[in-house]
Amino acid sequence: MTGAAPHRDRRRFLTAGAAVLGAAASAQLWLPGTARAAGAPLPDGLFTLGVASGDPLPDGVVLWTRLAPDPLNGGGMPDTTVPVEWELAEDERFRRTVRRGTAQARPELGHSVHVDVRWLRPDRRYWYRFRAGGQLSPTGRTRTAPHPRRRDGSLRVALASCQNWQHGYFTPYADMLAQDPDVVLFVGDYIYESTPSATAVRRHEGAGEPYTLVEYRNRYAQYRTDPGLAAMHAHAPWVVTFDDHEVDNDFAGEIPQDPGKQSHDAFTARLTAGYQAYYEHMPVRATAVPDGPHIRMHRRLDFGRLARLNVLDTRQFRDDQATSQAGAENPSLTMLGAAQKRWLLDGLHGSPAQWNLVASQIMMAETDLRPGKGKLWYYDAWDGYQAERNALLAEFAGVRNPVVLSGDRHLTMISDLKKDFADPASAVVGAEFVGASVSSGGDQDQAAFHAQWDPLRADNPHWKVIDAHRGYHLFDIRRDRIDARVRVVDTVLAPKSGARTLARLRVEAGEPGVRTV
Repeated sequence: MTGAAPHRDRRRFLTAGAAVLGAAASAQLWLPGTARAAGAPLPDGLFTLGVASGDPLPDGVVLWTRLAPDPLNGGGMPDTTVPVEWELAEDERFRRTVRRGTAQARPELGHSVHVDVRWLRPDRRYWYRFRAGGQLSPTGRTRTAPHPRRRDGSLRVALASCQNWQHGYFTPYADMLAQDPDVVLFVGDYIYESTPSATAVRRHEGAGEPYTLVEYRNRYAQYRTDPGLAAMHAHAPWVVTFDDHEVDNDFAGEIPQDPGKQSHDAFTARLTAGYQAYYEHMPVRATAVPDGPHIRMHRRLDFGRLARLNVLDTRQFRDDQATSQAGAENPSLTMLGAAQKRWLLDGLHGSPAQWNLVASQIMMAETDLRPGKGKLWYYDAWDGYQAERNALLAEFAGVRNPVVLSGDRHLTMISDLKKDFADPASAVVGAEFVGASVSSGGDQDQAAFHAQWDPLRADNPHWKVIDAHRGYHLFDIRRDRIDARVRVVDTVLAPKSGARTLARLRVEAGEPGVRTV
């Protein structure tokens, strides 16, 4: 995002009330020197989990922190509500403060704080911090979205997914930080629910998989202590959504991976715990406060008239996965559910934006795993919901510049999106970037990967790049094109690593598909 307008009326920012939403926040004005609530002193190390911001709007952004002096043991906070002062300024030394307030960190939400600050200027950087119990948080930096009617400028987006603590260090974030994106899009598998492994690069906390709220809080808190992840959260606003490992591998709606071992009541209790812990640790608005085993995560963010971002939820509303090719072609199967599908199509066809981005947790383009005649698909991905996927791609033909940004696969897989993957001559209707994992899969054997996957390229001619390095994707979005870079690291088995650009690609406005450059 470029070209912030000059600051013309600072008094308006200092006096207008902040819009602070959600169960964890209040909109009291904080003035320096305000007396704090009486009571026993709070433990040291309140801000061990750092700070974050997210879901930028032209006039607002969400600020986040969680008080957790003992993060891997339930948080370590007293069972009382704690006032948390917050401050947002135009400079990193906080000489030009534009908003101040007090939010309430409540025990029922893990002492997390979500402050939805409004009445900000569009396309502008701000710095923020929190204070509680006489302790000061790290400083975070954020940025608002451009003015809704702005057509020019540029937007730099980093796409990340799949960070398994046990498979390696989150080394790609150091390089992402250096590339200075305007916003980070994280499309799922922020944590992994797997049991601790004695042979892992870094061992998961706990004694097994998380099932209870405290256990999920501990798992999220462990991930939040990664220094690279913490630094990136503090550097730019994030837009997040979840996939399966935030709760249970390959779950579908209220159906677990192993229904023979998890009853419906037990799994809905697990969903309730997992969704609440997710909300407590993500910089999202009060619209995402869970209602038991349900959470609203699909939403839409506009970046002027340059780009519209449609964030999907491909877990909560899907039918159970098929187990055969015939099942995958069942026209009644849905990934999105009827309401979310209508919401998506309305947002795509009614978009004023030049670029219409779709954040999909799982891969949309076909992956045919059977060399030669016949098809073999991953049924957990969009390939397992053929009729709905094909209908959606048919709609793409009438959408301005659709680009899908996905995760899940632990691989870079960049593809043309075809109207009909069964027909090699079918029209190209869009482009898809499936991002490399941050650490999931560890340092993969590249020779073994290519020996397995290269023979499949003839059956998947829409693939443009496939690779198994760890990393992320970086997009420079301009009105006439999107320039994409696949950024990869040398290793995730050490805390630091070199990084490089593996591939450069481009999507031209008005020309569906993607090409290497």
